[in-house]
Amino acid sequence: MYGMKRTTVYFPEEMKARLEAEAAKRGVSEAELIREAVDKEIRRSRSFAGIVTGDTGGVTSENLHEHMEGFGEM
Repeated sequence: MYGMKRTTVYFPEEMKARLEAEAAKRGVSEAELIREAVDKEIRRSRSFAGIVTGDTGGVTSENLHEHMEGFGEM
């Protein structure tokens, strides 16, 4: 396995069972399935154009004015 580094990952039993089943269904190794999933996740585009990231509690650009009502008033 030239160019590969080994790592150890622990999965809950139920997740490991699903991993085994999915790898068998696809006809690939568990390691290949894990590599694909990790690669997909870390390459996923993320937009950080605004100052707020993560869970906004349902606030969107369309309803921001509703959540800001009364802000800054005395």
